Amino acid sequence: MKKIVMFLMALAMLSAATAGYAQVKAGSITVSPTLGGYIFEGNEDTSNSLGIGLRAGYNFTRYLGLEGFVHYFPTEITGPGGKEKSNFLGYGIEGLFHILPNGPLVPFLAVGVGGTHYSSKYVDTTEDKANKIAVDYGVGVKYFLTENFALRADVRHVIPFGDIHHNLLYSIGLTIAFGGAKKAAVAEGSAVQQAAAPAAVIMDSDKDGVPDDRDKCPGTPAGVAVDRDGCPPDTDRDGVPDYLDRCPDTPAGVAVDRDGCPPDADKDGVPDYLDKCPGTPIGVSVDKDGCPPPPPPVVQETRSQAEKAREIQEKGRTTLKVFFAFDKSEIKKNSFEEIDDMVAVLKKYPALNITIEGHTDNVGSAAYNKKLSQQRAEAVKKYMVIKGGIDAKRLNAVGFGLEKPIATNGTKEGRAKNRRVEAATADYTIKK
Repeated sequence: MKKIVMFLMALAMLSAATAGYAQVKAGSITVSPTLGGYIFEGNEDTSNSLGIGLRAGYNFTRYLGLEGFVHYFPTEITGPGGKEKSNFLGYGIEGLFHILPNGPLVPFLAVGVGGTHYSSKYVDTTEDKANKIAVDYGVGVKYFLTENFALRADVRHVIPFGDIHHNLLYSIGLTIAFGGAKKAAVAEGSAVQQAAAPAAVIMDSDKDGVPDDRDKCPGTPAGVAVDRDGCPPDTDRDGVPDYLDRCPDTPAGVAVDRDGCPPDADKDGVPDYLDKCPGTPIGVSVDKDGCPPPPPPVVQETRSQAEKAREIQEKGRTTLKVFFAFDKSEIKKNSFEEIDDMVAVLKKYPALNITIEGHTDNVGSAAYNKKLSQQRAEAVKKYMVIKGGIDAKRLNAVGFGLEKPIATNGTKEGRAKNRRVEAATADYTIKK
């Protein structure tokens, strides 16, 4: 017990003596032998184990480092015949972020990718001779005993892919550092002289971090980011800094006002350099080129359209000569004009709502014909909505199958008449 106390006292004195320079060094190479344990998720049929590991890394800066690792754990896998000894190997590479790198106690975050390997003679175990990609993340801490030696502790959440598991790795070890930037030694006499010398006063009137003697943009408001010359960024180089620019990304060479916006003489929302129709009266809507939309075309009502309007007015329905591919709901191209005429009637009479009815002959089962007629009615409705621009709420599609024949199904001609699409309305009178 006395020896342990003496060792701890010596360790504390050594730490206190070296705390002034014990820290993470940029450019240093590290090697860390470790001891630890590995906890497997329960459904892996693998026993938790203790094992050894080795880490080797490089610190690009005091804050950022890269570290490769390998660890080995002898374990057991439970198979059909009982427990079997197994070897588990983990390997990979991690990025380290040192949170407080300037002192002897350095916590850090870690995230990495690598792989795991299991070996067992059981062929039915869930992890039989498995090589898997794995990712991990976790935390750790280093405590520098001297400039080149540090104790460390690590905890990682390891996620092997395939049958995804959630495992835990924990370890302790010793980190040995080689090379890296060193602090320049300051002679005692020099330190005394520096302490005695009066500090030079550096003026920075706008508090942007750039001294007045180098600041090319004095008077920058507090909180605005600046470059090394003390000037705020101007991404589009229009002479108005980004924090004042209401029109960022103005093309080079375009004149702008004090807000960084190009002129818009006719106030249509399209700047003059893009406006293809300058002088548009105020209040007139324009497109992206600054031009008002063209007047709508004058639609002349065709004879077919007039007939359909009259039939719906007088009879409450009209037949559409729509042809489909055999045994399908695909509309043939020679039927498009017929449907377009009905679309024109609907556009002329915006209060008109219709039901698109699909009818078939009696060839085939009643259930099949009803399904096919519904699909064909839906196809006509879809055409009117997508191609014709009719609001879907004005259209209803119903398939009646062979339920409503208008001729006998005993003849070829009668069956042809029964295979039809009709547009019907029950409660609308067209206003002339």
